[in-house]
Amino acid sequence: MNVSLTNIDAVSALLKIEIEKNDYWEQWNKTLRSLRQKAVMPGFRSGMVPIEIIKKRYGKQTKLEEINNLLSDTTKSYLEENQIDYIGSLIQNQTEQIDLDSEGKYEFFVEIALKPKLDFQLTKEDSLTVYRVIVRDEDVEKTIKVYRKQYGVQESGDQVEADDLVKGRLVELVDKTPKEGGLCVEEALLIPSYIKGKMEQKKILNAKTGDTIVFNPSKAFKGMEVEMASFLNIDKEAAKEVKSDFSFTINEISRLKLAEMNQELYDKLFGKDKVSNEADCREKIKMSLAQRYTSQTEQVLQNDIQEFIMQKVADIAFADDILKRWLVASSEKITKEDLERDYPTYISSLKYNLVKSFLTGKYNLNVEKEDIKNMAIQVVIKQLIENGMYSVQKEEVEGYVSDMLKDQATVNQLAEAVLDEKIPVLVKEKITIVEQEVTPEEYNKIMAERK
Repeated sequence: MNVSLTNIDAVSALLKIEIEKNDYWEQWNKTLRSLRQKAVMPGFRSGMVPIEIIKKRYGKQTKLEEINNLLSDTTKSYLEENQIDYIGSLIQNQTEQIDLDSEGKYEFFVEIALKPKLDFQLTKEDSLTVYRVIVRDEDVEKTIKVYRKQYGVQESGDQVEADDLVKGRLVELVDKTPKEGGLCVEEALLIPSYIKGKMEQKKILNAKTGDTIVFNPSKAFKGMEVEMASFLNIDKEAAKEVKSDFSFTINEISRLKLAEMNQELYDKLFGKDKVSNEADCREKIKMSLAQRYTSQTEQVLQNDIQEFIMQKVADIAFADDILKRWLVASSEKITKEDLERDYPTYISSLKYNLVKSFLTGKYNLNVEKEDIKNMAIQVVIKQLIENGMYSVQKEEVEGYVSDMLKDQATVNQLAEAVLDEKIPVLVKEKITIVEQEVTPEEYNKIMAERK
């Protein structure tokens, strides 16, 4: 048997395997003799069927099986002995049908998608920014106002203020009189602070229940088609065509009264008797905001770290043609359209796994049994909480964990999850992390610009 490897390019190779008669002949005949011993055919005693009949009936099938087994074992051994790393499954490139009647040499060609070799460093010259959001008193005050609105109560007003909800009858006018067949909304809703046209807004502010105001919605809602359509109770396209004045007779003024800063509000926000005064309330809210922003900025950093390491391998190439054919061959349902749509995602995932494997080996990242167990505990607790089970005994959790660890496939998944956590920690240790203090407004602007 002759085996030779030809590199087509940096990411693909062709393995040529020549199988001679003496490579398969002995094992093939051994298989035929075994079948003869078990064969039961009319006119012959058990185990006494002539070998030529056995060969005629089973010869081609068993010969093909033996050659395929030999091909598979030889390919695997060659790649292992020569330490050739590859991606996916091997693709046999056979242009001609195998002549199973021949007793000569068989040639096979196997296409290999070689695994790209990675080589990069993580150094202090590399840097990423982590944002530290500074929570100010004014941010606490804004949050308190939101909570006071949330737990406030609606009350009637006598005179319209900017944030009031005003309900009234809306009638389209022509020459200051109701337009025949014009628009009429019996319960139109309006919040004056949403009006962009200041002259129109002034007509409504300070008006009282029962007053009728003439104003122009088109001037009031400058370019705000959605809001104007909602106010007129028509679709957006129709609202663009409306330029008329309208009369608006105020029937009701509703105003939100903010909740008082008292024990009732503290209990709603933090639980019974957890906070008893305004100073502690403000401090709790400040801590909560800080924790929320820290969680967000840490997630942003995690995303930046993944993007950073992916940039390290942005230019590596793959044997796309071989990989695409392998993906099609491995799934009966995948279509050409599916392949073209999903292939970039597959390659991105493949790159990340290669990077993860490279960093694990280069920096000797180890996954210990204790790491896997702790990850299993995290997974179990998260699943229990998602299912509404907030108070579970430690013994119960350990029971679930024990069951998870009995399944090797699950253990492998947990090990990968551990590495997914260890990689960002490693990167943060090896590169420079620059802390940048920002206000909430600055942070929100930065995040909006990154989208």
